[in-house]
Amino acid sequence: MKMQMNSATAPCPPSSCSTSSTFPPPPRFTSVSRNSKSPLPLPRAVCTSQRMYRFAGVPNEAYLSSNTSTNYVVSRYSFGWSETQPILPKQSVNKDLSPLAALVTSKSQNFSTASLVGDEKIGVLLLNLGGPETLEDVQAFLFNLFADPDIIRLPRLFRFLQKPLAQFISVVRAPKSKEGYASIGGGSPLRRITDAQAEELRKSLWEKNLPAKVYVGMRYWHPFTEEAIEQIKRDGITKLVVLPLYPQFSISTSGSSLRLLESIFREDEYLVNMQHTVIPSWYQREGYIKAMANLIEKELQNFDSPEQVMIFFSAHGVPLAYVEEAGDPYKAEMEECVDLIMEELEKRKITNAYTLAYQSRVGPVEWLKPYTDETIIELGQKGIKSLLAVPISFVSEHIETLEEIDVEYKELALKSGIEKWGRVPALGCEATFISDLADAVIESLPYVGAMAVSNLEARQSLVPLGSVEELLATYDSKRSELPPPVTVWEWGWTRSAETWNGRAAMLAVLVLLVLEVTTGEGFLHQWGILPLFQ
Repeated sequence: MKMQMNSATAPCPPSSCSTSSTFPPPPRFTSVSRNSKSPLPLPRAVCTSQRMYRFAGVPNEAYLSSNTSTNYVVSRYSFGWSETQPILPKQSVNKDLSPLAALVTSKSQNFSTASLVGDEKIGVLLLNLGGPETLEDVQAFLFNLFADPDIIRLPRLFRFLQKPLAQFISVVRAPKSKEGYASIGGGSPLRRITDAQAEELRKSLWEKNLPAKVYVGMRYWHPFTEEAIEQIKRDGITKLVVLPLYPQFSISTSGSSLRLLESIFREDEYLVNMQHTVIPSWYQREGYIKAMANLIEKELQNFDSPEQVMIFFSAHGVPLAYVEEAGDPYKAEMEECVDLIMEELEKRKITNAYTLAYQSRVGPVEWLKPYTDETIIELGQKGIKSLLAVPISFVSEHIETLEEIDVEYKELALKSGIEKWGRVPALGCEATFISDLADAVIESLPYVGAMAVSNLEARQSLVPLGSVEELLATYDSKRSELPPPVTVWEWGWTRSAETWNGRAAMLAVLVLLVLEVTTGEGFLHQWGILPLFQ
């Protein structure tokens, strides 16, 4: 299995980046939410994208009349909520706003990083999920995961049960999870790969004349974010760029890590005074899109008839309520990301049919659809014979790619009538990807510390690059304005009924846990589970 792991991981060659760097104003294009994609195979010839580009906060006339060689147009960051903003179709952007290509392609006039660095000590903090490195780490890792209120969202009245519930779930799920990690070599390779990415990013930054230190902070396992912050303080870093290794923003990934950072920053005087900025998502960057297209194009050549292969994008799922109730932009960003990759492939005369589905769902609540397993079965029933899986939300190999996709979904596909299966490796240390991350860091430097200005509109105009507090405040203020996702009373086997059944089941579990804690008696005590955290 270790051989499989190595073969599925993009190599980590020495960086070979140019020494000159460029920085444009940071673009932010937010897609208008579209109807859910059908899992049925559709040729690219008839899958015309209806995606719209949103130029937030700047009137159309400003784009049409601005001279991008001298005036930088910066878009306001949006987490995907509906706002009263001018919208232009893609065709109009390409035809009438060609000078704005610099914003999309992240290429502009050269500049010297020395003027931005000076005597400052620059640091880059890479944020990631983390994973158990040995089988003995699995239960503790699961506890850290489910103890996160951004992963399991309990009602305010029951939040005191967050840790007891996390302990219960981690004990129940640990045996099966250990089997999965055992099948990929006895632990997650995520730390090893992330450390390699950090080293390659450091080399790329130095080759681009930016001497910076790169740190790794994991959310649920070592090295924890808190450990990385302590090292940043010991090194005397004065300017910090926070870069989550999640291409698309989600409450449960980047959002959770940023909330943790907010609490750490608030309690430490050194961090309060340290200038920093955050790159919350980067799925639309040209380098990332091209790197993904490169890997897909390469893997297609392994099939006898590449043009007949269905390209199957599989993304990590999130509960539907995150999108409909909490305003998570993950779904919209994921759909736009897939569109951008397919447009890049189309430029290379690759017009395969494709689809997008979501994996890794757990629990009784509804998650983003279509589900990966159900879609694979349906594709087999429709006569698809060749399938190329693309792990779209993962930049590193870990259990969701090495075990869930490579083992479970491959087996399901073969049983469903799909004869030829392939899988695109995660980006890992792919040279184009690493170089583009370095460019993103360099482009963010003019905005480090910019959140200190007092004018609210001025602060917002600098986003998507902003401080932790700014991003979270924007998210929280917009979240409260969203309408409820389902009708309260709706009878029959409906989405509403399924949601409320799930909530009722969760409430029943919480009631049982309260009785266990208050009385000291019950089946959890008899099994020896509850005393573990008393």
